[in-house]
Amino acid sequence: MPTFSNPVLAGSHPDPSICRVGEDFYLVTSSFAYFPGIPVLHSRDLVDWQPLGHVVDRPSQVSLTGLDVSDGLWAATIRHHEGTFYVVVALARGRQGSTTYLFTASDPAGPWSDPVVLEAEGIDPSLFFDDDGRCWFTACRDAAEPEVTGPGELWMRELDLDRLALTGPTHALWYGAMRGAWVEAPHLYKRDGVYHLIGAEGGTGRHHAVTAARADTVTGPYSTDPRSPLLTHRHRVAAEPIHHVGHVDLVDTPAGQTWAVTLGIRPLDGTHTLGREVFLVPVE
Repeated sequence: MPTFSNPVLAGSHPDPSICRVGEDFYLVTSSFAYFPGIPVLHSRDLVDWQPLGHVVDRPSQVSLTGLDVSDGLWAATIRHHEGTFYVVVALARGRQGSTTYLFTASDPAGPWSDPVVLEAEGIDPSLFFDDDGRCWFTACRDAAEPEVTGPGELWMRELDLDRLALTGPTHALWYGAMRGAWVEAPHLYKRDGVYHLIGAEGGTGRHHAVTAARADTVTGPYSTDPRSPLLTHRHRVAAEPIHHVGHVDLVDTPAGQTWAVTLGIRPLDGTHTLGREVFLVPVE
């Protein structure tokens, strides 16, 4: 891995998601109500990123007309499985998830398919392909009993890859490590037979943090990683050059190293002018 300085992707590129195919890394970020939507970028070293195009590059795919600039396409996830790239994303209206879309492509540069609408609620959708070839969809939503569990929950349902439709029962996975905080941004990984569920809590401001849970089976039950938060800058002083760190996605290099892409901001005079940028963090 070459020497680098953060951010590796400057300017407004919030909610990064990443996958690797061979020697190539592909990354997408949120685009909100801007068109074209969901930029796709490529890198060979996780440091130098070049734009490839956009998932939403035709007005017929998704209508963004009339949306507030902070609504629109939130927190897409990109994954690759058996020659196909998948992107799932929530369309937000009034700061709440309204529709969940699934796009596919054989080439990440496009063209991407017209979207399939998934029967899903909430925001921050993600996909996990297990060793047995089954695909699991995760997202976050309001908890059914917030007074008991906390305000949000991460949930799961299987994705039928032939029909591109959610199937089977819904599983409530986890309510976060900070029960008074909303848990979001779920991504699922498997290491040595253990399932690791990564989330984000504390909002997207100063208290943003990465938390985690683990389970022996994909549908749970999940137990909170007692080290949570695993990554945060909420304890840093105001003069810290990077704040609001969180919302991570993990990727392995061909050499077996694991890295996280995470959003963060560089404060300036009590605010920030470049939006949420992409930072690179080593993972053990």
